[in-house]
Amino acid sequence: MMRRLLVAAAFLLAAFPAFAVNPDEVLSDPALEARARALSAQLRCMVCQNQSIDDSNAELARDLRLLVRERLTNGDSDEAVINYVVSRYGEFVLLNPRLRGETLLLWGAPIVLFLAGAAAMVLFVRKRGGKPTGTPLSDAEKAELDRALRRD
Repeated sequence: MMRRLLVAAAFLLAAFPAFAVNPDEVLSDPALEARARALSAQLRCMVCQNQSIDDSNAELARDLRLLVRERLTNGDSDEAVINYVVSRYGEFVLLNPRLRGETLLLWGAPIVLFLAGAAAMVLFVRKRGGKPTGTPLSDAEKAELDRALRRD
C-alpha cells in the first residue's frame, strides 16, 4: 500500500514543470527575479527551439537567463531587455512573435487559409445545391416504385 502511494506521489510530482533555473542564477530581489522569470518565459531557447529559456537546460539558455538578469539589475525595463535580446538574436527568439510587417504573413496565414476554406465550402455546396444528381425515373420505373411502396 505504501509503495503504491509513493509511486502515485512520484507521478504527480513529475507532472509539475521542471524549471532549469539554477540556484546560482536566482536574484536576491524577489521582484527582479519575478520579472526575470516572466521575461525568460517569453524567450525561446535557440538550441531547443520549442522551450523557453526558463525551461531549457542548454548552455545558451543559461547564458540568456544570465543576460536577462544582468540587464534587469542594470535598471533596464522589461521592454528594453526584450528589445536587446531581439536585436542580438532576431524575432525568432520570441516565443510569440510581434505583429510587424515581417511577421504579418505568420499571423495572417491561418486567417487567410480559414477564409479560403470557408469560401471553397460555400462554392462547393452552392454548386451541388438543388440540382438532382441522377437521371429522372421513367414512367415504368415510377410505376414499379409505386407498386413496391404500396406493398409495405
